[in-house]
Amino acid sequence: MSHNESAHTHDGSHEGHDHDHGGHGHGGGSTSSRKLAAVSLINVVGFVVELAGGLAFGSVALISDAVHMLFDALAYVMAFTASYVAERYGEGERWSYGLHRLEPFAAFLNGLLLLPMVGFIVWESYQRFLEPVAIGTGPTIAIALGGLAVNVVSVVVLHGDAMSLNERGAFYHLLGDAGGSVAVIVSVLVIDVTGIRVIDPITAALIAAVVAWSAVRVLRGSGEIFFLRTPLESDEIRAHVSEIEGVDRVDDFHAWQICSQITVATMHVETGVETMAEAEEVLRRVHDELASHGVDHATVELGPGYADRDVHLDTHCH
Repeated sequence: MSHNESAHTHDGSHEGHDHDHGGHGHGGGSTSSRKLAAVSLINVVGFVVELAGGLAFGSVALISDAVHMLFDALAYVMAFTASYVAERYGEGERWSYGLHRLEPFAAFLNGLLLLPMVGFIVWESYQRFLEPVAIGTGPTIAIALGGLAVNVVSVVVLHGDAMSLNERGAFYHLLGDAGGSVAVIVSVLVIDVTGIRVIDPITAALIAAVVAWSAVRVLRGSGEIFFLRTPLESDEIRAHVSEIEGVDRVDDFHAWQICSQITVATMHVETGVETMAEAEEVLRRVHDELASHGVDHATVELGPGYADRDVHLDTHCH
C-alpha cells in the first residue's frame, strides 16, 4: 500500500494546519521587510553621526561603534532585499519553494561581513594603544548616547515573538551595538576622571569581541540551514508517530529547513491497515503530529513491512 506525495502530501485543509503551499507564504513576510527597511534607515543615519563625531573628537571607540553600525546597516539592507525578493518573486514550478533560500544566504553573507570589521577595529585599537590621543568628552558622550538611542529604537522595531533568521541576526547586531554605545560612554567617563587614555582602544577591542561573537552566531545559524541540520527532535517525533493507531513502525524520517520559517519533512511509515479509509486516517494523524512539531510541508509514505528494505528505500535510509 504505497502512497506518493501527490496523493498524500498534507494539503493544509486539516484544521489548524492551513499552510500556503502555492507561494509558501508564512505570514508576517511583509512586516519583516518593513521592519528591516526601517532599521536599515535608522542605522545609516546613526553611522553618519557617530563616524563624524569619532573623527572630530578623537575617539577610536566611537569610530569602531560607527563602523559596527555601518556594517549592520549594510547587513539589514541585504536582509531586507532578500526578504523582499523572496516575498514577491520565485513563484511557479521552476522554484518549488520560491526564493526563500535567500534568507539564510543573506544571513551568511552578513556574518562574513562582520569578520573584516573585527580586524579593522582591532587594528585601529592597536594603533591608538601605541599612540593615545585626547578625546572630547562632552561631545563624544552626547553622540554615543544618540547611538544608543538609535539601537534601542531599532530593537523595539525588530523585537517580536517569532523573528526570522535575518531578524534574529539583526537583533543580535543591535544588542552588540547597544553594548558598544554603553561601553563608549563608560570609557569616556573613566578617561575623563582618571586621564588613562588607553582605556579607549581597550574598549574598542572589547566591542570587536562582541562583534566576533555576533558573527559566529549568525554564521552558525545560517550554516545549520545550508547543511540541512534537522531543527526537530527526531527521536521524539518518531516515538510520537509510532504511538499512532495503525502505525507499526517509522522506518525513515528526515527534516530540514528551507529558511528559518519553512520546515520540511519526509517520513516512511509501516502499517498493517488494509483499506483506503484506514490508510487516509493514519496519514491524517501522522500529518497532524508532524504539524504539531512545527513541520510546514510534509511528505508521508505508507507501506507494509518488508523483509528487504533496500528494495523499497534508497541506500540513504536511516
